[in-house]
Amino acid sequence: MLATTAPEATAVPHGMATFRRLLVNTLVSGVTSSFLWFALTFWVYLETGSVVATAVIGAAFALSSAVFGPAYGTYVDTHRKHSAMVLSTSVATVCFAVAALLFLAVDEAHLLDMGRPWFWALVGVSLLGSVAGQMRGIALSTCVTLLVPEALRDRANGMVGTVTGISFAVTSVFSGLVIGHLGMGWALYGSLALTVVALADLVRLRVPEPTPDPSASDGPRIDIRGAIEAIRAVPGLWMLIGLAAFNNLLAGVFMSLTDAYGLSLVSVQTWGLLFGFISLAFIAGGVVVAKVGLGRSPLRVILVGNLVNWTTCVLFPVWDSVIPLIIGMTVWLALIPAIEAAEQTVLQQAIPFERQGRVFGFAQLVENAAAPVTALAMGPLAESVFMPAATDGWIADTIGSWWGTGAARGLAVMFTLAGLIGVVVTVIALGSRSYRRLSGTVDEVASRADGEATPKAPCLVPQAA
Repeated sequence: MLATTAPEATAVPHGMATFRRLLVNTLVSGVTSSFLWFALTFWVYLETGSVVATAVIGAAFALSSAVFGPAYGTYVDTHRKHSAMVLSTSVATVCFAVAALLFLAVDEAHLLDMGRPWFWALVGVSLLGSVAGQMRGIALSTCVTLLVPEALRDRANGMVGTVTGISFAVTSVFSGLVIGHLGMGWALYGSLALTVVALADLVRLRVPEPTPDPSASDGPRIDIRGAIEAIRAVPGLWMLIGLAAFNNLLAGVFMSLTDAYGLSLVSVQTWGLLFGFISLAFIAGGVVVAKVGLGRSPLRVILVGNLVNWTTCVLFPVWDSVIPLIIGMTVWLALIPAIEAAEQTVLQQAIPFERQGRVFGFAQLVENAAAPVTALAMGPLAESVFMPAATDGWIADTIGSWWGTGAARGLAVMFTLAGLIGVVVTVIALGSRSYRRLSGTVDEVASRADGEATPKAPCLVPQAA
């Protein structure tokens, strides 16, 4: 039986104003975390030339996000959402300050030596500061349910996607330019300054929300069982979470190798600018969802969007040029806001409000735990198998005459293989019984939302943070 998912009595005008304010604050915080992580990855690769190093960094981020997800989700459910966001931003501020001090105190040659503790200390505190922002994301997803009427939540999730795209575009451009012209130090100092600004604004913001049930905090700090029970209550929901996890497993290939592939074709400054240009597609996708919504079947949007994206991944590596790479990434990023907004909408519709944080955190665990498995394997696999094979080995001998030869073409083979696997799995999911059952549940919620002409009277009393 489908439970009511949220307090539909939210004061919509006040709630929407607060939600928009949170979006702006999230934009600043997202710029900070993304900027630093992009910059760190670019800097390490350019200074060391190691695909393994970038693979380890990417895998560490995904693994940390997975490990902390359930704890973050449980904390969000048992505390005020505003308090969770303030804590998250405060941790990021401290971590970025420590990273900046490390960069000032330790010689750069030692910082780039993976055999010394300073490298891992810098990566670790930067990672912890960036991952702390994951709790903000979970809290914001529950705030959509708290502050936005049910019929408008798909559009609100599109607004979140738009903000993410703007953040991605800004950080993509400036991280490449800063690393190329100013160096890693300025990336650290800028990240710290932006985090302080976001924290100062967030502390002054008030979110109208009920006080969580005091007994909720008496349970486990990491309530995985509660999340599993909520997911099991919705027929077919495991399929959605499992598919997202599998997609992330394949996405580990791109997490590890896309920067190396792009930087083999263009300079770091150009790569950063291209990322910024491509990110406009992400923004456009989010704007479209925010404007027109997802239609009556957000679940179908997820599956069809994934099918298009994986087909794109099969095709763009065929040409040894940055142009098809740009086209492929543009298509991919244009569809990501719709896919992610649809996933968030399905979970917000199907899961009771008081357990949404735990479910979002558990989904983060399952989905992000998959990516490091691939990411950790892809760097060594690329350097030891595919790159040599495409240079003067079996790949060059077999398809080199039309595919092209060289290390970058070895990476291209890996992208195409990942895309083919993604297409097959998505087609299977579209024809599955779990898809049909979950689709029926989501359609029932959509029909109920369409039947609600006006929101109920407000009952939430604004609380001091």
